[in-house]
Amino acid sequence: MSKVKFELKIKESEVKEPEKAVSPDPAVAETKPEEPKEAPPAPTGSSAPDTSGTVSDCSAPEGLPESHRPDTRQDLTGLFTEKPQSGEVNVGENITFVARVCGESLLKKPSVKWIKGKWMDLASKSGKHLQLKEHYDRNSKVYTFEMHIIAAKANFAGAYRCEVSSRDKFDSCNFDLVVHGNKNNYITDAGEDSGELDFSALLKKRAVHVSTEPEVDVWEILQNAPPSEYEKIAFQYGITDLRGMLKRLKKMKKEEKKSAAFLRKLDPAYQVEKGHKIKLQVEVANPDAEVKWLKNGQEIHPTGRYIFESVGNKRFLTINNCTLADDAAYTCTIGEEKTVTELFVKEPPVLIVRNLEDQMVMKGERVEFECEVSEEGAQVKWEKDGVELTRDESFKYRFKKDGCKHVLIINDVTKEDCGHYRVKTNGGQSFAELMVQEKQLEVYQNIADLTVKAKDQAVFKCEVSDENVKGIWYKNGVEVKPDARTHITHIGRIHKLTIDDVKPEDEGDYTFVPEGYAFNLSAKLNFLDPPKIHLDCMGRTAESTILVVAGNKLRLDVPITGDPAPTVVWTKGEKVLTDSDGRVHVESTKGHCIFTIEGAERQDEGVYSVIVRNPAGEDTADINVKVVAPRILSVGEDSCVVQWDPPLFDGGQPVIGYVLERKKKKSYRWMRLNFDPFKETTYEAKRMIEGVPYEMRVYAVNAIGMSRPSAASQPFVPVAPTSEPTGLCVDDISDTTISLKWRPPERIGSAELEGYGVEYCKEGCKHEMFGVTDEWIPAFPSLTESTSVIVCDLPTGEKMQFRVRAYNMAGPSLPGHHVNHLHFVIAERPKIWLPRNLRQTLIKKVGETINLVIPFQGKPRPQVTWTKNDELLDPKQVSIRNSDTDTILFIRKSERKDSGKYEVQVQIENVQDRASVNIQIVDLPGPPQNLKVIDVWGFNVALEWKPPKDNGNCEITGYTIQKADKKTMDWYTVYEQYRRTNCVVSDLIMGNEYMFRVYAMNMVGLSPEPCLSKDSAYIQKTGIVYKPPSYKEHDFSEAPKFTHPLVSRSVIAGYNATLSCSVRGIPKPKITWYKNKMDITNEAKYRMFSNQGVLTLEIRKPCPFDGGVYMCKAVNDSGEDIIECKLEGWLTPK
Repeated sequence: MSKVKFELKIKESEVKEPEKAVSPDPAVAETKPEEPKEAPPAPTGSSAPDTSGTVSDCSAPEGLPESHRPDTRQDLTGLFTEKPQSGEVNVGENITFVARVCGESLLKKPSVKWIKGKWMDLASKSGKHLQLKEHYDRNSKVYTFEMHIIAAKANFAGAYRCEVSSRDKFDSCNFDLVVHGNKNNYITDAGEDSGELDFSALLKKRAVHVSTEPEVDVWEILQNAPPSEYEKIAFQYGITDLRGMLKRLKKMKKEEKKSAAFLRKLDPAYQVEKGHKIKLQVEVANPDAEVKWLKNGQEIHPTGRYIFESVGNKRFLTINNCTLADDAAYTCTIGEEKTVTELFVKEPPVLIVRNLEDQMVMKGERVEFECEVSEEGAQVKWEKDGVELTRDESFKYRFKKDGCKHVLIINDVTKEDCGHYRVKTNGGQSFAELMVQEKQLEVYQNIADLTVKAKDQAVFKCEVSDENVKGIWYKNGVEVKPDARTHITHIGRIHKLTIDDVKPEDEGDYTFVPEGYAFNLSAKLNFLDPPKIHLDCMGRTAESTILVVAGNKLRLDVPITGDPAPTVVWTKGEKVLTDSDGRVHVESTKGHCIFTIEGAERQDEGVYSVIVRNPAGEDTADINVKVVAPRILSVGEDSCVVQWDPPLFDGGQPVIGYVLERKKKKSYRWMRLNFDPFKETTYEAKRMIEGVPYEMRVYAVNAIGMSRPSAASQPFVPVAPTSEPTGLCVDDISDTTISLKWRPPERIGSAELEGYGVEYCKEGCKHEMFGVTDEWIPAFPSLTESTSVIVCDLPTGEKMQFRVRAYNMAGPSLPGHHVNHLHFVIAERPKIWLPRNLRQTLIKKVGETINLVIPFQGKPRPQVTWTKNDELLDPKQVSIRNSDTDTILFIRKSERKDSGKYEVQVQIENVQDRASVNIQIVDLPGPPQNLKVIDVWGFNVALEWKPPKDNGNCEITGYTIQKADKKTMDWYTVYEQYRRTNCVVSDLIMGNEYMFRVYAMNMVGLSPEPCLSKDSAYIQKTGIVYKPPSYKEHDFSEAPKFTHPLVSRSVIAGYNATLSCSVRGIPKPKITWYKNKMDITNEAKYRMFSNQGVLTLEIRKPCPFDGGVYMCKAVNDSGEDIIECKLEGWLTPK
């Protein structure tokens, strides 16, 4: 912290009142202001450093106006090592003020302000008459700040202040400037030749000059004016206590009696301006008489302000430096005689020292017009377009006073508030214009549809451009209120609706409506309940087994839950069960999934899985099913083999055997097949008729007797396999496919032919001509009913063998004749068909997608190989996809390194074909190099530069040259598509200093960065004065007009419908939609869009209630327009 030692000496100033000649008319008050004392001479230019340590150098001269008095703040810390000193200068000469600050103890560079008067910052007034400079000496660590005043004018005179601050340290110093050569020693109103330091016209400051107009007697004006004009006169002449003044006037006697003691009495009333002096004079009959002077009945004693004089028979009372306390009744007495008068002290006119400023605001904002007057507590009047403003019940206008500051506050401004506002005092007035613009709210982030699970959190979020905009959330058209689960937040531009622990009743349409805007944001909340299988409701668990008797109906009814309704899949093993199976029926109802098998068979045993899924998840359960019945293992032409399981309970005696019975399916008569107990659990029954359905059942026998019969087996038909298919041959062949055909078997038998099975094996595998081995591979997963097939996806170049077998109820027949030693040969030579557009160099920009589709031919399917510059491609960067007829090269985002020669090759065994494609990836060029200013002459500048190092992998097509005035640094284009590397920039403005920059251009565009000139070019002045032409501003306003009408239409119930039209108008019209002449702007069912004049109304899932007449209304300041249509004729979706 810097410290300064100084001494403070205070001397009592002697006030000497200059003697003045006695006025011929002693009753006239002296109203001339005292002449200002002449300022002591001060050295011109920079003064020597202040070494005395006193503060007297920084104090303003005595007698300066209040606005020029020194800063009285007490937080000075002595930052100055040299303070600016007061100075004198002649009109037209230059002067420099210097301030120095030691930066050794400062953490950062100090900031300095040069101020004229009380508040005007001179940083914004730099120009031809004022320059502010600063520099830093690294050796001495001293900051030097200079203020240069060039070609001083008379109105530059006044008090100045220099303020310096650094973090929590502050220092300031006042100094004065005296300009010699000015006839009047006061600040005049700004004229045409005012310099940058003349602010009198801007601030409307009071001119302290000698008035040549006759003095106005307010007393006489009030006496002659009607009472209705009293308030207006009081405001005009600065009378603050009008009511007291009128009371005092009523007490004045209109006619006074003559007095023996006084030859001439006091006048009924006197007036004087505040701060001036006045003499009260009477003439007495006795020159030796003693008089007393009283003020409001209290005797006055002589002081520095009250001076008594006696000249002959005249007596004088002089009151110096009148204040408002001197406004009173004065009495002069001689014995019992007295004369009374009223003295009125008139305050000086209230001036406006800081004017109102024009303002442009958005609709709905708050506006404050602020001005500053010369006196605290002064009366002001506010007007709008000539009409005085007052407080009203709506509190539209508020008036605020803070010392000398007066503020007019307008809340929630509208377009009607536009106009000219004026503040008036008895000494001046100030104007300002208010312009109000309509708000345009932009949506940065719209709310999105949500799909959430139970007990999750749902957050609707949107972001708008105005952080002060409030809004309301609706659910299905009903306003959402915050509660324990629902939270509504508004932080800055972001609005959030948060729902905790989501429940099914929270599902619906949510809408956010910004207050004061005719649109809304909508989204939907979808509720998800994870699916659940409830086996416990059936009285079962996952380990339970369901027993079903063979031939009976198997029905599995499983309760399920979930929202949205889950999808159900039944599986057995890896097989998905559907209704396509003849005996299987799958059905889903609300809350249940049902699986039914008509006539359960032995093969229906096993574990059945049920899977339920919805977007919230899935659930699975396993059900074990066991079919209880004899099992038919196989059937022959007149026989069958049956198998069964021993009984679970033997009755207390061991089972000694089994007895079997059979019957025809359509008969009720069972025929026993064995009379002696059969001990095994597998039995072959014979002597049955081929093609007739039979059923079997079994009895268990122990020492006690026979059990009850088992459930009947599944019906079966004794049948023999068919004969083998004949005439197997090859119809066609390719590289990986073969086409086979054959003729049906010669003998079908009594059972129907179910289909054919095609099998193959590779050459060298062991096989039998009429047997089945494990080496034979089925060509299809199921049987085919056709007598011709195409087998695909065979290995190229292999020798294959094929066979066909016929199937019926009895099983497969013997295989047909084999097709042996088939070898896949070249059926079509490989050939690449290169597209025409790829025969020349393919040019792509960096980041673009490359998708090359190159067709080819060849059978069998050829092998495709891609290379780049004779190297294989990296699959991480390039994707290759091949088919039977073409190959595709795909690069999602191309880069410069992807440029090169790509070659594709197709090959079948030793035969091949090649083709190449050249790819060039181009990018933006780099900036040009070494931009130089070669020459400057007249209004022209010659430039030269070098091409960029990086041309973006393509030719440079030209350059763009731009210029900028060094003051504003706003860039303007001089040349575009310029081919050469040098140019001449003409038509520059004299007196300006220019910077230049150059962009390089290729087929992609301009270089991201320009090349800036290191040197600037200054255009010398030649004395030419340019007067710009004046143009009348064109009025572009236009009333709204619909350029495309609404069209009446019919809609489909349940589907969203839209109505569209287009409108034109300047300024942009306000759009309102109506249904049957009712405003639908804030209804959540409707969404309104506006894009480049195209207006769209979206009706969400309309119903017949939404039919009617829809109208669109466009309104702006120039007029309005209306268009309408009908919505009717509801269609039902098929």
